[in-house]
Amino acid sequence: MAASRLSTPLHLLKHIRPSNHPPLLRHISSSSADDPPPPPSNNTLVTQILTILQNNPTNWTSNDELRSLLSHSSHSLSPSSLYQITRSFTTTTEALKFFDYIRTTLPTPPDPDSLSTSFQAIFELAESRDQTNYSPEKVSQLFTSFKEYNIPLNVNSAALLVRCFGRAGLVSDSILVYKELDPDSRNTHISNVLLGVLVRAGRVDDAFQVLDEMLLCRDGKISPNESTVDIVIGGLLRRDANGRSVSEEEIVGLVSKFGEHRVFPSPVRLTQLITKLCRSGKIDRAWDVLHEVMNAAGDVQAPTCNALLTGLGRNRDFPRMNKLLAEMKENGVQPDVITFGILLNHLCKFRRVDEALEVFEKMSGGSGSEGFSVTPDTILYNTLIDGFCKVGRQEKGLVLVEQMRSHGCEPNTVTYNCLIDGFCKAGEIDKARELFDVMNKEGMLPNVITLNSLVGGMCKHGRINSAMEFFNEMQGKGLKGNAITYTALINDFCNVNNIDKAMELFNDMSKVECSPDAIVYYTLIAGLTQAGRLDDASFIASVMKKNGFCLDVLSYNILIGGFCRKNKLDKAYGMLKEMDQAGVKPDGVTFNTLISYFSKVGDFSTAHKFLRKMVDEGLMPSVVTYGALIHAYCLVGNLDDAMKLFREMSSGSRVPPNTVIFNMLIDSLCKNKKVEVALSLMDDMKDKGVRPNTNTFNAMLKGLQDINWLEKAFELMNQMTEQACNPDYVTMEILTNWLPAVGETEKLKSFVQGYEVSLSTA
Repeated sequence: MAASRLSTPLHLLKHIRPSNHPPLLRHISSSSADDPPPPPSNNTLVTQILTILQNNPTNWTSNDELRSLLSHSSHSLSPSSLYQITRSFTTTTEALKFFDYIRTTLPTPPDPDSLSTSFQAIFELAESRDQTNYSPEKVSQLFTSFKEYNIPLNVNSAALLVRCFGRAGLVSDSILVYKELDPDSRNTHISNVLLGVLVRAGRVDDAFQVLDEMLLCRDGKISPNESTVDIVIGGLLRRDANGRSVSEEEIVGLVSKFGEHRVFPSPVRLTQLITKLCRSGKIDRAWDVLHEVMNAAGDVQAPTCNALLTGLGRNRDFPRMNKLLAEMKENGVQPDVITFGILLNHLCKFRRVDEALEVFEKMSGGSGSEGFSVTPDTILYNTLIDGFCKVGRQEKGLVLVEQMRSHGCEPNTVTYNCLIDGFCKAGEIDKARELFDVMNKEGMLPNVITLNSLVGGMCKHGRINSAMEFFNEMQGKGLKGNAITYTALINDFCNVNNIDKAMELFNDMSKVECSPDAIVYYTLIAGLTQAGRLDDASFIASVMKKNGFCLDVLSYNILIGGFCRKNKLDKAYGMLKEMDQAGVKPDGVTFNTLISYFSKVGDFSTAHKFLRKMVDEGLMPSVVTYGALIHAYCLVGNLDDAMKLFREMSSGSRVPPNTVIFNMLIDSLCKNKKVEVALSLMDDMKDKGVRPNTNTFNAMLKGLQDINWLEKAFELMNQMTEQACNPDYVTMEILTNWLPAVGETEKLKSFVQGYEVSLSTA
């Protein structure tokens, strides 16, 4: 059967009459057996024949006893008996020799149906992967040879042929073999075999046509069964890019069609489908599919529900998570520890620890009729303890540890790590150290997570010396830190301006074979830059790049800001050029840093150039951007340009001015004797809903003092009282120097009565 003669697509075969095909395809038996004939349980004749064949492997063709047995009983050899005898040979050559022997030597050869089963056995031998000379061509040649003897092909043999050609990639050959079968002889088995071949080959449309025939079947001969569902759904879910793509919606539609025949995906396939839908963001479709199978009494198990619970958890859909848990109980689907682990994990992750505790209590039947019978394990206890610790309720975590022990669940290192981390984050370092000691007494060795929690907690709460002592103690006991440990220590030493110690720790990392990660480098670069050690910061940046890390926009911004503060403009420009070469786009902070620098040095032309470039890059100027320019204009007394920018913010910009911007302008206007303009800005603040603070009133009162405008000053003092804006020492200095000198001491006393003067400006 040459491949060139078997290239007709499936959808054209319905228009081709069988008589147009080669003769070898017109000898299909009407046998509908789905499995090979079973060997007889107690057949003396077969046993005698097999004994002779095994004892005389070379000269049985001339064995009179064998000929006698076959001659007198060939009419009594059933198809299954002949199948068993033929299948006993180890090679197709021997089997063919026996087949030719019984067909030509015996006076009364077996009937065609028996010979058909003998052919099936020979075909299985040829198709077997154990045959070293196996090839599709050999199988095809055998098939052609048997057609010459006019031996019919049964359905089992046809299925083997379909599978054989499918493995060889001769899919069109498989299709023709299937199509040549009399429709009345087809069964679900051979249809499933062809479906598997088509799906694996990516011939999705052809597979759907075969499947449609099965779904439309009304007599049950080729109706889909569980194997059909597994082949189709499983094949489509794990398909690669070969053939046309199949959407999740098409697969969901197939599930509904299979449901009409009362067959459903296996729990494994259903779980895979639900997982795929959830990962694609189609949570609602996953919900519908699961409930369709569940309501139709399909086989739904805990792993499938767990897959949907995971998807719902990612979407924070806690109402439906609770509903699904209740439906599992109603439908007899027993949740497992993983089910409750998913629920607790997502509830704790989103800080809903009280709800997590309620679910936890339901596990062991603690809520009456709503209870389940799942024994919590250490992992579940740890999840809940960690959840309470992360919301600052460490004491509840300790209570759960005692409950854990009472239920026969011993805490482990993870349990103590959760508690230690919680107490460290709350600043209760001494309590965390107590737990660390208890942990050691109970024989649980601390790990690097324990170390990082304590070191990080000590550093965060200003106990850098204790952190260093503890770190050295643990190193002495063989517990080495990792990049996270060193980052916490280096960052804290940088914060207290102990750069030499930070550098010493960085150098120690290479000695203990702890490779710095990007965060270590970023932390050190930031610390060195903040300390003004820009050469060292640049050196660390070069080491970082040499070791395969890339500077990010934050690191570049830190360096550019440092160089600007040191007036090393050429270095700042060098960083900008390096950013461009590395493909790192400047962000708002980059531009704000440069705009602020050039504004401070009075180079407004360059500052505006960077402002325009910022907008061209698609970045929106912020309050910081405008504030840097306005402040610089105010400092040099250029109020016209400052007000121009202010009006630009108020009208054309999507960034409205805030209290800081208003204060800059009001202060400068008052200092330049433009008090009325400053007062109009205060009215503008009210219209825009921007609340003035103590600095605003101080600037205005100072301006009013300079022109001795008492009535307006009294109005502002009343506004401060109405708005509960506390005066500070600047306010009191202005008023005590002004009001008594003009005879308004009582007004001053009335104003300050009941106020607690702030020690600092707002």
